[in-house]
Amino acid sequence: MSQAAGSSAERPLRVGVVGVGVMGSNHARVFAGLPGTELVGVADPDGKQADFVARTLGCASVSNIGELLDLGIDAITVAAPTHLHRDISLVCIERGVHVMVEKPIASTVEEGHEIIQAARAAGVTLMVGHVERFNPAVEAIKEAIRGEDILSIAITRVGPFPPRMSNVGVVIDLAVHDIDLIRWFTDSDIVEVQPQLSSAVAEREDIALLQFRTASGVLAHINTNWLTPFKARNVTVATRGKYVMGDLLTRQVTECFGFQPDGSYSMRHLSVGHAEPLRSELLAFLRAVRSGAAPAVTGEEGVASLEIATHCLASRPATAAPAQRKAARAFVV
Repeated sequence: MSQAAGSSAERPLRVGVVGVGVMGSNHARVFAGLPGTELVGVADPDGKQADFVARTLGCASVSNIGELLDLGIDAITVAAPTHLHRDISLVCIERGVHVMVEKPIASTVEEGHEIIQAARAAGVTLMVGHVERFNPAVEAIKEAIRGEDILSIAITRVGPFPPRMSNVGVVIDLAVHDIDLIRWFTDSDIVEVQPQLSSAVAEREDIALLQFRTASGVLAHINTNWLTPFKARNVTVATRGKYVMGDLLTRQVTECFGFQPDGSYSMRHLSVGHAEPLRSELLAFLRAVRSGAAPAVTGEEGVASLEIATHCLASRPATAAPAQRKAARAFVV
C-alpha cells in the first residue's frame, strides 16, 4: 500500500478517472458522491466530453494520464478502451497510484500479468472492475447457492448492438462478465471450453454460444449476442437441492426447493438489495486501498476470466487498428 493513501486515515482519498465515456463518466459521478473521497480530475483526449464531466462534477479536466497524475491522486479508475489498459495502468502504478481497471484487465493475458506484477512490486492495490458481482441479484444468487452441490449454470446476456463498440466483440464486451460469475459462483476454475461464434451483422463476433466445464464438474452455458432488440440478463443455477432463477435487470430472484417424488415443489422470492452495483464496487475498491487487504476482484481473477475469453476467441484473432494505436498515444502522452 502506498504511503500516499495510507499516511492519514482522516484525509480524503484523492481519486481520478481516465477515460470518461459511458462507463468512465459513471465512475466519476459515483466517486464525486462518496464520503471520504475527493474527485480531483478526469482525463480524456476528447476535451469536450472531459470538460462536460468536469463542469458537472466540479473537478479538473485534462487531456492525458500524465496531467491527471500531476494533480496528485491516490487512486484511479482506468475506464479507457481495453487496448489502452496496460500502458495507462503501468504509468499509474509507477507513480504509486492504486488502480481500479475496468474489465477486461487488458487486451491479452500477458499484458494482464504485466499489470499484476507491476502492482505487486510497487505495493499498490489493483482491482478489476467486474461490476456484475456487485449486482444485488447476483449477490442474492451467490448466497442462495452457498454450500450447495452445484450441477449446472446457464446465463443469458443479450441485447442490441451498442454503437459505442468498435474494437471487441460480444465475448469480451458481454460474456467475460459471465465467465467471471461462473468462476465466482463455483469457486472453481474453468477447465473445458466449447465455443460457437458467429459474425452475423458486425465485423467481430456478435453471437456466442459458450459451453464450459469447471474443475469441480459443473456444466455451464452462456448465450450472448448483439442481435436481440431488447436487453435480457438472466441466470439459472441448478443444484442437487434447489433451482435458482435470477433476472439481473429487474433484480428478482426466485428459488425452487423441496422437490417431491410426485413432481411438486415449493417456490419463494428471495430478498434482494437496492444498492447501485457501481457504488458498491468502488466502495470495495477504496476499502482495499485504505486497509491494504486483497480487493474484491483481484488482478489474478481478472486474468483468469480473460484467459478463458481468449480461448473462446482462439479461432478469431484480432489486432489493433492503426487508429487504435494512435488513440493509445493520445491517452498516455
